[in-house]
Amino acid sequence: MTLRRTLTRLGAVALTGILAAGLAAAPAGATTTSPGERSLAAVLTSDGNTFDRNWYDYDIVTEAVLAVLAAKPSSPVGVLADGSVPLTAFIPNDRAFQVLVHDLTGRWPSTEKKTFDQLVAAVGVDAVESVLLYHVVPGATIRAKDAVKADGASLATALPGASITVDVKSKWLPLIVLKDLDRNDANPWVNPRALDINKGNKQIAHGITLVLRPLNL
Repeated sequence: MTLRRTLTRLGAVALTGILAAGLAAAPAGATTTSPGERSLAAVLTSDGNTFDRNWYDYDIVTEAVLAVLAAKPSSPVGVLADGSVPLTAFIPNDRAFQVLVHDLTGRWPSTEKKTFDQLVAAVGVDAVESVLLYHVVPGATIRAKDAVKADGASLATALPGASITVDVKSKWLPLIVLKDLDRNDANPWVNPRALDINKGNKQIAHGITLVLRPLNL
């Protein structure tokens, strides 16, 4: 089965089912409420959501979310724009997407725009949607201080049947690896300099160094 067909099949899910799965899988100590309701979409688009020359911010993931919602307004990805819904997102930087495109196509795109365009051309919007859902743990606001206590935890993501595993290498730095379902490639690290993005709100994010993969590529 092709990447596009597999991810599209996995991505066909109702939002209510997503939230139920995430609540059931939240690690011990994770909070499910917080005072603020600023959405992650508001955070991601606050810098003007344009491509630039900084490969270590989050322009591509922002454009991916916007592209999915433009093509599929009822997509479950829309939960990222609803700040009343608790969730945790692990967001890959732009370089991480460049690495993914290279693995998919054998080419190194020279700009963020080319990286985004080649990703969509290679797998399609439906697959991009599913990859985004695989980076979201619904129902729980998992702060960095919770994550370092969750070594070995399996987190159900917003992509049905697809989980990620927390591997804490050091509680003090902190150093955390997220193990995805692709056994052939390196797993992403949580960036210790990009923790608790949108802290104080129900939706929180942590930067990661590679794109999480919900199947072997």
